[in-house]
Amino acid sequence: MLSRVIISGSRSRLAPVSSRSLSAGTELLGHLADATLTEDQQSYRDLARSFAAEELAPHAAEWDRTGHFPVDILKQASSLGFGAMFAREEFGGTGLTRTDGAIIVEELAAGCTSTTAYLTIHNMCCWMVDTFGTPEQRAHWIPKFAAMDVLSSYCLTEPGSGSDAASLSTKAVKEGDYYVLNGSKAFISGGGVSDVYLVMCRTGGAGAGGVSCLLVEKNMPGVSFGENEKKMGWRNQPTCQVFFDNVKVPVGNIIGAEGDGFKIAMKGLDGGRLSIGACSLGAAKAAMACAVRRPTDRSMTTRTVAHL
Repeated sequence: MLSRVIISGSRSRLAPVSSRSLSAGTELLGHLADATLTEDQQSYRDLARSFAAEELAPHAAEWDRTGHFPVDILKQASSLGFGAMFAREEFGGTGLTRTDGAIIVEELAAGCTSTTAYLTIHNMCCWMVDTFGTPEQRAHWIPKFAAMDVLSSYCLTEPGSGSDAASLSTKAVKEGDYYVLNGSKAFISGGGVSDVYLVMCRTGGAGAGGVSCLLVEKNMPGVSFGENEKKMGWRNQPTCQVFFDNVKVPVGNIIGAEGDGFKIAMKGLDGGRLSIGACSLGAAKAAMACAVRRPTDRSMTTRTVAHL
């Protein structure tokens, strides 16, 4: 509702609007949004909003300037249940709905968008393992994901395959008790910092049906990383290429069955897109709040900009 109202309102942007009416409108939007939330969802929102205001917003500009990735803050977020939001409670997940998660992500992103965006990727990986992993995989990995003792990254995009993800060329050949993995992935959020990488790779023939999903650990021999990408923003979130050179991945690290990787990757993105949409909305909401405050804070001669 909030995003629809804002977009609708933008059509009359040429009409003069005072900062006071903008503030009133923003407050009204908040009340309208509140009316659609359950008591639990309002609690989630308030918890995330408080965390963002206290732990994210005061440091976001400095983190971006210095490229600092706040692992300690992510650990704090996990203590609030934000490390495995969509995983089932059986192994330590929080068991939230996608709507619950979007509410939380929107508030966190208002504090630091890039840190929150990484958190959504970690949650996507956690959900994929929880949904498609074996009971043994879930019991081993979900508690670590939930506590963010293990950070995770999603590896689909390659230098030669982006939108046409089914044409990926990273290949894994089964040899005894291992898959031998070769290839590379590009623009990987958390690259070089994350402990675990969910890698979509080709174990069969051409097309989507030949793709599988392997859980690859950072410390496996043959895993290496490129330099951090030079970005205009989100500089505190590490982003780089990941290389696989004859990496021996135990067959027990396959998530789902052989040939299920593309389906798993797309289902992961179905939820991930909701989260990144909420993340963008949180950033826009914070930007709007700054824009509303600015005319009353900025003075020219003897009057504020709002009163010119």
